Amino acid sequence: MQRWRGLEDIPQDWGRSVVTIGSYDGVHRGHQLIIRHAVDRARELGVPSVVVTFDPHPSEVVRPGSHPPLLAPHHRRAELMAKLGVDAVLILPFTTEFSRLSPADFVVKVLVDKLHAKAVVEGPNFRFGHKAAGNVQFLTEQGKTYDFDVEVVDLYVSGDAGGGEPFSSTLTRRLIADGDVEGAREILGRPHRVEGVVVRGAQRGRELGFPTANVETLPHTAIPADGVYAGWLHVQGEAMPAAISVGTNPQFDGTERTVEAYAIDRVGLDLYGLHVAVDFLAFVRGQARFESLDALLEQMGRDVERCKELVAAAEQNAQKAGGQNAQKAGEQAGQQSAEQHRDA
Repeated sequence: MQRWRGLEDIPQDWGRSVVTIGSYDGVHRGHQLIIRHAVDRARELGVPSVVVTFDPHPSEVVRPGSHPPLLAPHHRRAELMAKLGVDAVLILPFTTEFSRLSPADFVVKVLVDKLHAKAVVEGPNFRFGHKAAGNVQFLTEQGKTYDFDVEVVDLYVSGDAGGGEPFSSTLTRRLIADGDVEGAREILGRPHRVEGVVVRGAQRGRELGFPTANVETLPHTAIPADGVYAGWLHVQGEAMPAAISVGTNPQFDGTERTVEAYAIDRVGLDLYGLHVAVDFLAFVRGQARFESLDALLEQMGRDVERCKELVAAAEQNAQKAGGQNAQKAGEQAGQQSAEQHRDA
């Protein structure tokens, strides 16, 4: 997949394409509906698919200081989009000057002159241009002038998360802030991930027998509520079951909020300076201060055992689901083969 930062990175010989535009923070299941539709449409037309997104988040430029917590950094979004079959991602630097582009100018400068859009795929409430004055209706009218189709996809799906509220990045951020990482996982279609470099902390975990990776998270990261979580620590391509602590460490009168991950049953890991990722599977308990160090150690032991159980169950369920999907795919392939043989 090609990755471009700014309009000048687009190859000069770039031909027609199918485009979708949005922040797509988290690339949640609603986003996936739009992106998959754009990919499928591009394949039907025999042209590449392009996702256009922005950095920084537009709200930070329009209303400084309002940058929302991010569900995924741009490199992670690109990885997720690549898995959906996207051919290119264009990250447009969202500056004050860019924010003043009228909807008509945006269409010409981005969609027509640079990406040569053959079709544009968006959600029903898509807005763009200065003061978000452009909408799907305006885009459709522009398509008639500049020879591109506009296709609208309903991205609003719902489930148990948020009490049945339609899936959105805003809802996902709220659930994460509340510690409901299970609800966030339902919306995202995968565990919420936090990334950063492992830095040296107070090293109390090592002294207590539970050495943790202290993760210096990326700016504006959406971090779950204080507490203990089960999940995975990803290091250089390996996913290790982990007990994760988020908070200020009140047992030792801490004041700085940290994300620390203990790789369960792993010994002698030297992770300092490495870029790692932490996936949050399930909430285990809230942050607490204990009567004694022994009481804390006993609870930490129980936490680790609970995390092991939760991760093992999740991995077992994933294996079962994978086997069922493989079996279903095999049955479908067999049915198609039989139909082809019969038609022949």
